Amino acid sequence: MKRILVIGEINVDLVFKNCQALPSPGREVLAEDFIMAPGSSSMICAMGLARLGDPVAFHGKLGADSWGGYCLDALHAAGIDIASVRPDAALRTGATVSLSTPQDRALVTFPGAIDALRADEVSDALLAGADHLHVSSYYLQRTLRPDCRQLFARARGAGLTTSLDPGFDPQQAWAVDLLDTLTEVDLFLPNELELAAITGRDEVLAGLRALDNGHTQTVVKRGQLGCASLERGHLLQVPAFAVDPIDSTGAGDSFDAGFLHAWLHGLPLFDCLRWGSACGSLSTRSIGGTAGQASASEVQTLLAATR
Repeated sequence: MKRILVIGEINVDLVFKNCQALPSPGREVLAEDFIMAPGSSSMICAMGLARLGDPVAFHGKLGADSWGGYCLDALHAAGIDIASVRPDAALRTGATVSLSTPQDRALVTFPGAIDALRADEVSDALLAGADHLHVSSYYLQRTLRPDCRQLFARARGAGLTTSLDPGFDPQQAWAVDLLDTLTEVDLFLPNELELAAITGRDEVLAGLRALDNGHTQTVVKRGQLGCASLERGHLLQVPAFAVDPIDSTGAGDSFDAGFLHAWLHGLPLFDCLRWGSACGSLSTRSIGGTAGQASASEVQTLLAATR
């Protein structure tokens, strides 16, 4: 089994489910339910991979505070190697508030330690212990970002395959330095909004073709519309799976876990897309990004029932 190293942000998600509406200034709304859960794109993806049975190590920054301890306990309980993670008393662990209504959701994030991680803190020993490197939240990790291309180049030089989920850019600048970084990336995993913003193309096929650099396989997540990628220049699409959704928090990160699991096991692109779509869909069964994440047997059952 391929060993996966996830480099990224660590924070807590505070999820308010089925708000009466998204709040406006000076107003208060009520939510139907609330939980505190492991958060961040990187953590949710890592925990999804571990749930599927993949060996995962995690490296990131967090504060020496109660929320940092909560995150470390969650990673450890998931069976993830956190030996390189050291709480820092000079930092504060980040937090994201997720407000969901039946129609949409909104996020507010306090970055905390998220932008403190530097690429040179990822040691050669960490890379040597892995077969694949995954990085999430390119735009949030502002200190890692300038040297992210070099980190991927080091990983590829050490024989690792690589993947990147860009996440949303809170500044909405969508700087073009990402395109240079992608030359060292094997798999790029944006959602449809991110693909359109990065490429300036509203149509999925045009966006995928704009990022076709001859090396990087771009996979676009389309929510209820499923996912898509290019295969030999042609659009390959897979629909989402029908489930009774409760909360979509982290569904794209669970998609990443499912796709990576299948891809690292050498499955064809179509099957990788189906694994990603299945994991993303099944993750919406519970509140928060990790409580509903699927096991490999659950994914196999869903795929067999919908073949």
